[in-house]
Amino acid sequence: MIFADSSYFIAALKKDDRWHKDALKLSGKVKEQLLVSELIMSESITLVGSFEGGKAGKTLYEFFLDNCRIEYLDEEMMEKSMTTFLKYDGSISLADSLSIEIMKRYDVNKIISFDSDFDKIQEIVRIH
Repeated sequence: MIFADSSYFIAALKKDDRWHKDALKLSGKVKEQLLVSELIMSESITLVGSFEGGKAGKTLYEFFLDNCRIEYLDEEMMEKSMTTFLKYDGSISLADSLSIEIMKRYDVNKIISFDSDFDKIQEIVRIH
């Protein structure tokens, strides 16, 4: 399993994104099941919907349901995410902190992301 960040989905679907070609290349190479959080889904669907319209957002939503392991936020994960957020003194987002905690829960150390903030986390290998 490999964690997938919203930056990957957005780059893959937005033709004028600076990482678009790289995202398309990665999508052909990744064979592991994708792991995402509900915050990654929300961010990705919202942004894709804003530049491609609601139907594109709905298509992405269906992709998540059919092709990804989705981890939903609960109180325990929010507490752990806040601890991680404070550990990095707010230099990574709360959504990224949640991604890190989900990766820990599933013993996943690889993330597909164009967000260099994940380079701050020694235990994580960013695929980009």
